[in-house]
Amino acid sequence: MAEETKKKPAPKKDAKTEAGAPAAEKTPKTAAAATAVVDPTKPVETPVVAAPTAAELLGEDANAKKIIKAKHAKNVVVGVANILATFNNTQVTITDMQGNLIGWSSAGRVGFKGSRKSTAYAAQQVAQDAARQAMAHGMKEVEIRVKGPGSGRESAIRALQAIGLEISSIKDVTPVPHNCCRPRKKRRV
Repeated sequence: MAEETKKKPAPKKDAKTEAGAPAAEKTPKTAAAATAVVDPTKPVETPVVAAPTAAELLGEDANAKKIIKAKHAKNVVVGVANILATFNNTQVTITDMQGNLIGWSSAGRVGFKGSRKSTAYAAQQVAQDAARQAMAHGMKEVEIRVKGPGSGRESAIRALQAIGLEISSIKDVTPVPHNCCRPRKKRRV
């Protein structure tokens, strides 16, 4: 009977457990960690992440607004873009050939305040905003009419071209006096 009740051999102690390592390291924290077996002969596969292309890096920013078809689209293909560039502001109004409004924007509407409304960058943003509204109604080709002496004249035209509108003609419709009315008093600075 003494032979039947043999003592089981004591479990071997690891060097870490003898050195006073915490008991939490001995037991795996999750069942997945306990079943994972790593074969040292096979290379570890890492997920491949594609690097961004040059077109993605140089293109528009990720927060750029997409052109979404308007709910009650007017399906106007050809129109007129009126750009009013004053010393203090820039306004872009896009109409159909009869003069009915399709979309408009100004520097204040886009979010510029004070002296920044008169910059060329503000005019570029204004033209893009108005063009997105018009393209939502199916606009593809515009005739541009520019009025005023402001700094946003050319940048607004370039922005309309860059967003994808085809430009058929550019006219300068700035009113010029022909000695009919008495001019205003001289501005004192």
